[in-house]
Formats: sequence, C-alpha cells, structure tokens
Amino acid sequence: MSTHAVDGRSARAQRTRDSVVNAVLELAKSGDARPTAKEVADCAGISVRSVYVHFDDLDDLFRAAASRHFEQMATLLQPVDATLPLAHRIAAATNQRVAIHENFGAVRRAAEQWAPLSPALTEVLSTGREVGRHDLERLFGPVLAGRADEDVVLAALTLLLGASAWDSLRAEGLSVEAANEIIVHTMTRLLETR
Repeated sequence: MSTHAVDGRSARAQRTRDSVVNAVLELAKSGDARPTAKEVADCAGISVRSVYVHFDDLDDLFRAAASRHFEQMATLLQPVDATLPLAHRIAAATNQRVAIHENFGAVRRAAEQWAPLSPALTEVLSTGREVGRHDLERLFGPVLAGRADEDVVLAALTLLLGASAWDSLRAEGLSVEAANEIIVHTMTRLLETR
C-alpha cells in the first residue's frame, strides 16, 4: 500500500473525528444538552457506526469535545493584568467571565448534564472551577491579604463570578449590562478596604 493511500486514509479519519467533535459542540450550543449518537452522526453527516469507530466510548468523545471547546475559548482566557488598579481589575475580570458565560454557557450546561456519566467531563469541570478560583486569588489575594475575612470574601468572589450566579442573574431577565453592573458593584463592596 502506498504512503499516499495511508496518508489519505489518516486525513479522512481525522476529518471525520473532527466533524463528530464539532457536531457535539454545535448541538450543545443550539441547546441540545444530551444529543443521541444518531443526532451527533446526522449533524456530522456520517453513520452512527462511524461515531463509535472514531471514539472508544462517550467519555472519549466528551474529552475530545472539551479539548476543542477550550481551544475555542483560548482568546477569552488571557490573564487579566494583576498590576492594574483595583477598579480596572474588577471590571476586566468581570468582563472576561461574562464573555465566557455568554459565549460558552450552553456548552458548559450540557457538560454539567453529562458529567455524572462522564469522568472526563467531571474532571474538566472541576479543573475549570479550580483554575477560576486560582485566578481570583492571583488578582485579588493581595487586596485581601491580612483580612480576617479573606477566605470568606474569596469564596464569595468565586461564587459571584461563577456560572451558576451568572445563569441566575440572566434567568431573572436582567440584560448582560445590568447583570455585569451588579457583579462589579458587589465585587467592589467585597473588596473595599476596612
């Protein structure tokens, strides 16, 4: 068998694999949090059997989709400058989290629904929360250093900037701007020097 035939087969296999991953993410973005293998296959334009040829199981597929999802989010994950004045750090951190929640919330909600059945997604969600908390420690830890309520305020900031709080604010019918303003105001109050 020629090298070209093997290379062509490998390229087709990679394209099919990519189309399956993209199909999962597209279905999640459109609000289908728990698509069936048939729906994924239909969206990818392949047979159901092909889905399972390219992925060992759903966990393998979810891990690949999570990896692609993080690639898509990369432009929004640039670290906020921790040397900015406090008000600017608050605004920048809030704007970054709001952009993530608004642009990628549907995929996160789908991952949360599948997580009980997927060790890969459970790990990805846990790691995302941990990374978010560490980033808040980096940005606001120096402001809180030495305060008796340092741990409580950090936990409150983590909750306030988290996905659940954002989803709740938006479910109340608040606009992005109004919800953002509430978060900035509350963060400012929590971080005021005492």
